[in-house]
Amino acid sequence: MSAPLLEARDLVKKFPGVIALKGVNFALAAGEVHALCGENGAGKSTLIKLLGGIYPHGSYEGELRVDGKVAAFHGIRDAEHAGIAVITQEFALVDELSVAENIFLGRAPRRGLRVDWLEMQTRAAALLKDFGLDLPPETPVRQLGIGQKQLVEIVRAMDKKSRVLVLDEPTAALTEQEVEVLLGHLRRLRSQGTTCIYISHKLDEVFAIADRITVLRDGASIVTLTTKEATIPIVIRHMVGREITDLFPKKVGWSALTPTRLDAATAEQRVGVNALHPQPILSVRGLNVAPAKGKPAFLRDLSFDLRPGEVLGFGGLMGAGRTELLMHLFGAWGHRLGGEVTLRGLPYARPTPGESIRRGLVLASEDRRRYGLILGQEIGFNLSLSSLRAFTRVGGRLDLPAEEVENQKFFSSLRVKAPGQHTRAGTLSGGNQQKVVLGKALMTGPTVVMLDEPTRGIDVGAKLEVYELINALTAEGKAVILVSSELPELMGMSDRVIMLHEGAVGGEFARAEFAQEKLLAAAMGHAHAA
Repeated sequence: MSAPLLEARDLVKKFPGVIALKGVNFALAAGEVHALCGENGAGKSTLIKLLGGIYPHGSYEGELRVDGKVAAFHGIRDAEHAGIAVITQEFALVDELSVAENIFLGRAPRRGLRVDWLEMQTRAAALLKDFGLDLPPETPVRQLGIGQKQLVEIVRAMDKKSRVLVLDEPTAALTEQEVEVLLGHLRRLRSQGTTCIYISHKLDEVFAIADRITVLRDGASIVTLTTKEATIPIVIRHMVGREITDLFPKKVGWSALTPTRLDAATAEQRVGVNALHPQPILSVRGLNVAPAKGKPAFLRDLSFDLRPGEVLGFGGLMGAGRTELLMHLFGAWGHRLGGEVTLRGLPYARPTPGESIRRGLVLASEDRRRYGLILGQEIGFNLSLSSLRAFTRVGGRLDLPAEEVENQKFFSSLRVKAPGQHTRAGTLSGGNQQKVVLGKALMTGPTVVMLDEPTRGIDVGAKLEVYELINALTAEGKAVILVSSELPELMGMSDRVIMLHEGAVGGEFARAEFAQEKLLAAAMGHAHAA
């Protein structure tokens, strides 16, 4: 049997207070798509940073081998010379440059001392055409969608004669159509001999594209399986170390006295009208919002009610207005042209983030790295950032011991995987960063919690924890607005679902009416087609 194209033997990687890899073994055969699966914090990102030369030789124990020979990568360029290209979730593209300039960044064809622009455009056009991309090479990258940017990254890697593509969560921000396009390209590249390491939390994609799967858990390699012999439940069991029989845990009802578990009949009775609490906690009527003054309405004639103990889901295609709606209600986006918003029985005409928090409405943004966290600061700093008023004493002095105690309570209850609350937020895995974002929101003591894509880019175990947290919130009588691009998630967690289409309501569905084809038709503006 021939030696693996790329192999990791007994890799150990230590950081202060943390052992990220604990003797990981991994072998990549030539011409295969090999998936890496595991919970956030399992060691996937650390492993690919070793494979890609980001963590250099000498900073870890164990060895890497390429074509059976020991490899010592002292940087990214060494890994690229060995034919390994790592494409991360944060694209290494320059928005202000053209597609062609990005493809040849740092290695532009030259005529003497000058860049040969004609040659660059000609070669870029040929590469794009060969990849099936109908994209002018002079197009500025800032004009591209996420899916197109992903493909430009792959085109650049392939022109570098990369033998191994390492794709880290490549579909996290893609539409279903863009996912199919990407998977189609990867299948074609595999047929041409390109080898791929594919990292994704979306197990249906993993089984659609991968030949083999290696599962990591707590920094160790647990098992390698072929997709023919494995199933999604088997992979999940290896990932989390336990059986998960129901990804969407049963909802817990709320009464004035005590939380009580609802049977199916009672849960269905509550859909649409909460029998215990008929008065909406949030009411929206005829809402019309423009991106800015003087612009036409983007959100158009939106009306809905949200009641205590309820999860109201919002779905729709990218650009439908889901995020803009939540940002506007929170006071961070848009100019209101008309309509009324009532929060806890009182009009709310001019929302601001500070006033929203004071009135019990909070938002956990979909972009946790941009809006949710200050990555250079500690976990505790981030947790209490929106709640400092509660710890401010006479004269503006912060009660630091009280803040520390409250931070620790949320740090522990959310089970953040870190040495302690003084760990820098930027060092956490995506799932643990998401827990901190949610903790920061909950520390404000809200009655309405708006969650925008709360499980994007996190593993199945972390998703289950988020779902249990949502159920705990509604059990306390809080109300939740859930935005998600995943229809199973919307249907599994929501009491009602509103699908948006181009800034307007495309359809509204009670739980008894949930069906993926109906919801998707409404998102596409064909509510009566399904």
